[in-house]
Amino acid sequence: MKREKIVLSREALLEQMGRLAFARVNDAVKLAFLPEEERDVIGRLDLSALTEFRRSGAGTVEMKFTDRMRALERLLELSGPGGEERLEQFLRSMEEPET
Repeated sequence: MKREKIVLSREALLEQMGRLAFARVNDAVKLAFLPEEERDVIGRLDLSALTEFRRSGAGTVEMKFTDRMRALERLLELSGPGGEERLEQFLRSMEEPET
């Protein structure tokens, strides 16, 4: 499967990383307790910080979220001096084919 090439500006990438770093997890918690008859609201929930969601047959819920500290560290690194070059390296690494 061929991946689409996504072109991001430095500002757009830094803005998205900031959103991930400060994202609230309230909607992810709502998702965990959402009754079956209200599942149509899922498309309106902000699940940007959610990286993994599992519900076992017994009803146990496991959620994993974006690592905020890592996002903040990366945001600081890319927005500071020399950030332009590091951002280019970061974008190139994202474009490399998955193996």
